Amino acid sequence: MQYFLDFEKPLVDLEQKIRELRDYSTDSVDFSSEIKKLEKKADKLRAEIFSNLSRWQRTQLARHQNRPYTLDYIKNIFTDWFEVHGDRNYRDDPALVCGFARLDGQPCAVIGHQKGRDTKEKVYRNFGMPNPEGYRKALRVMQMAEQFGLPVFTFVDTPGAFPGIGAEERGQAEAIARNLREMAALKVPIIVTITGEGGSGGALAIAVGNRVLMMQYSVYSVISPEGCAAILWSDGTRGPEAAEALKLTATDIDQLGCVIDEIIEEPVGGAHNDYELAASQVKQALQKHLAELQELSADELIEQRYQKFRAMTVIQEPQKN
Repeated sequence: MQYFLDFEKPLVDLEQKIRELRDYSTDSVDFSSEIKKLEKKADKLRAEIFSNLSRWQRTQLARHQNRPYTLDYIKNIFTDWFEVHGDRNYRDDPALVCGFARLDGQPCAVIGHQKGRDTKEKVYRNFGMPNPEGYRKALRVMQMAEQFGLPVFTFVDTPGAFPGIGAEERGQAEAIARNLREMAALKVPIIVTITGEGGSGGALAIAVGNRVLMMQYSVYSVISPEGCAAILWSDGTRGPEAAEALKLTATDIDQLGCVIDEIIEEPVGGAHNDYELAASQVKQALQKHLAELQELSADELIEQRYQKFRAMTVIQEPQKN
């Protein structure tokens, strides 16, 4: 299904013209020169558009419904994927996929949010917003990984944990808090990749890692721009304004100097334009960071993770008049 954002429309129209010329080309009618000119124009336009995106436009790109999700990365990065279902307490949560796989032949655990693309799948996956049983399932898999000495890879892409009454009744806050505590003490390497939206505690519940990576057009924030606008100004439509204030893009987060460890470059125009290239970039980053972390002992992994998150606090003393 073709889906594009408002700022992508000029580029989409140009690419449509290129496809039409290719369709009309025959042995007797050659449009190759016109096609080359349009392709050159499209490349220039694409570079211009994606080099000047606002924070709100990057947020929209992070939410793009054709953007690769966790199962897409699993398909293109890992082998021997085996999914685990259920939290052994209440039920399975399709919003979080959890299981085991191999990275270059090495066994590992893989956990990530999974959104949907069409209406049916979005409802099934609850729009990528986990219930407490999803976080408990994730913790079960992480503890199994620790038992067998396997590294853990998590992929974050959620607007936040599900805020429904049922989720609260079943202990949403407790499930998130428990994950934060238990992940901090895991004795195996944990590598987190923000692939789309990193929203609030719903993201952080699987994002306490030794390494935290962000895709180029992903966002990471304590709250969504719309939620922030609704609280501050009682007007959720002021999301674009809130996005600027939140400074939630990968570049903004990287400038803080202590929250993330690397920005993974995406294909020109975003990861949704080339799944395989995007996955290849992610795989290279995972391989590099895993090799570094495997040099550390269990105690060193825990201490490194502890110090990493302790360093995120910045205290400013008020100036005296």
